[in-house]
Amino acid sequence: MAETAKFDCEVIVCGGGPVGLCLSLLLSRAGLTTIVLEKEMAIEKDLRASTFHPPTLDMLEELEITAKLLGQGLICPEWQIRLHPDGERAVFDLSVLDSDTRYPFRLQCEQWKLSVALKEALCEDGKADIRFGTEVTGFEQDEAGVLVKLRSHTGEESQLRTRFLIGADGSRSIVRKMLDIDFNGLTYPETTLLVTTHFPFEDNLEGISNVSYCWKDGGNFSLLKVPGRWRVSIYPREDLSVEDQLTADAVEASLQQIVPKSGAYDVIEKRPYRVHQRIVDNYVHQRVILVGDAAHLNSPSGGMGLNGGIHDAFELSAALSDILKHAAGLDRLSLYDRRRRPVARDQILAQADANRARMREKSPEKRREILAGLQKITADRKALHAHLLKSSMIEGLRMSAAID
Repeated sequence: MAETAKFDCEVIVCGGGPVGLCLSLLLSRAGLTTIVLEKEMAIEKDLRASTFHPPTLDMLEELEITAKLLGQGLICPEWQIRLHPDGERAVFDLSVLDSDTRYPFRLQCEQWKLSVALKEALCEDGKADIRFGTEVTGFEQDEAGVLVKLRSHTGEESQLRTRFLIGADGSRSIVRKMLDIDFNGLTYPETTLLVTTHFPFEDNLEGISNVSYCWKDGGNFSLLKVPGRWRVSIYPREDLSVEDQLTADAVEASLQQIVPKSGAYDVIEKRPYRVHQRIVDNYVHQRVILVGDAAHLNSPSGGMGLNGGIHDAFELSAALSDILKHAAGLDRLSLYDRRRRPVARDQILAQADANRARMREKSPEKRREILAGLQKITADRKALHAHLLKSSMIEGLRMSAAID
């Protein structure tokens, strides 16, 4: 008890996004004390991830979160890759996974809704201290724990002592930067434009799925539906600056290329983003551990980033519980790294990169060749099952679980 009294909590989670909140809830449900520190003043309801894969829904069911998401999202029993404007397509029917998951579909639901549900669950449990408007400014670790330095939104500085510090603070992770470690990989040369609109693409594009990746003349785009709106990812021309392509006229022209119509599109939101492909050499640095985008970044093509972060959180919570509740040694953390990092590198990043490369193909002949190959897969139930086990992230989780 004397040693316990030296600590303000057992785990500090830096980052109040879905991955950090999920990890905190898992630890709280295991009876461990956590403090969540988030620099922003509230959960940001902005344009971020929206795809939940079947095994993620299976996992979140354990936290009684899945039902809440199902009530706020769109069930997508299929997704497709499509030639535009002729509409020839390969349609991937997720029902073939019905023996592998309780949720053989994708769910389209904005990630902030997951964050809100997790925060509400944490508040109901009353075991976690969630501090918005608080940033980590530094830390020092020793054999027993980590001293974390903080600054509130009012400028007040303080410090907390914890057994473990988790960097769940996203792609620009301050925890990762303070560790001064390499974030190996690359930034793709193009900038993607993300636009949302109320326009009913489903009424104007025959057979379109709620998740559709589309080739068009000289480029590509994707259409992902969420409740009440469509998210359009536009992969812009390379001969114009991002600023030029973000003008109202340029965005309008890009949308008119998808479905020409009289009158202007109602654009609700728009923003540019760069796509990265990066991963650290190790997720574990003594008592400071990285999770989610703080540890690995990938192209959003295929919707694997958020899901991979949630999977990280479940694996890490098991490791921390073993150490803090069952007296396992610190080397238990190496299993977290051995299980999750190869999956991120060889499954998530590799698939996302391949998905991006496929959709960036500009040759009409090669596109039709690729599409024919995909249609062959979708017509063969056994081949489709194998393909979807991988693209739905089930195979990667099974590979991870087999590592000891």
